[in-house]
Amino acid sequence: MVIVQLDEVIRILESESDLSERKGMERVAINPDRAYYIKMPVLRKIAGDIGKDHELALELWDYDYHETKILATLVEDYELVTREQFDKWVRNIKTWNECDQACINVFYKLDFVLDAIDSCSNSEEEFVKRTAFVLIAVLAVHDKKSSDDYFLDFFPLIREASVDERNFVKKAVNWAIRQIGKRNVYLNQKAIELSEELWGYDSRSAKWIAKNALKELKSDKIQERIYK
Repeated sequence: MVIVQLDEVIRILESESDLSERKGMERVAINPDRAYYIKMPVLRKIAGDIGKDHELALELWDYDYHETKILATLVEDYELVTREQFDKWVRNIKTWNECDQACINVFYKLDFVLDAIDSCSNSEEEFVKRTAFVLIAVLAVHDKKSSDDYFLDFFPLIREASVDERNFVKKAVNWAIRQIGKRNVYLNQKAIELSEELWGYDSRSAKWIAKNALKELKSDKIQERIYK
């Protein structure tokens, strides 16, 4: 089945709506203003039926339901995303998983991703700023070609953001450090050194980030994996 019309997608989402999922979403701090309360596997199945469709992705995002925005990121063709569209989408993110799905499915593939990280890292808006560090984390996982120095260049942004006390920012900064530190032995040591530096900051957020990063980066599991 090929789905190409917005009204068709909305009817499917309405039919899949499950209010029993609301409490589960709230438990993990997902509290959208408008939602159908649909699990990710269902959204991925719908996205698979749709395929890539840029125009539909734009319509889905503008419909402004939690699930339509996530679905938009799943069906979007990243090669057609402009900087104007990126800026519009990132300013409209309202939950941490809208942010994460946009980064994982679309944003990290953009040609201007480094400029996007830089601009988002300076934002006063919590989810815009989160976007910068989720992108760093996702690049650390998926970008197999970039040099170690490419990832070390993110350290100044991480240092600066480590004192941001907002929950969804500090968790993304922690995620970025951990993912960089799991790439290889050299970056593991550099990420540990950075975390130890952050531990010395007079900031509850920086200390939380450092403690959680060090726990994972020094763990037997990670050490054994990167030294293989």
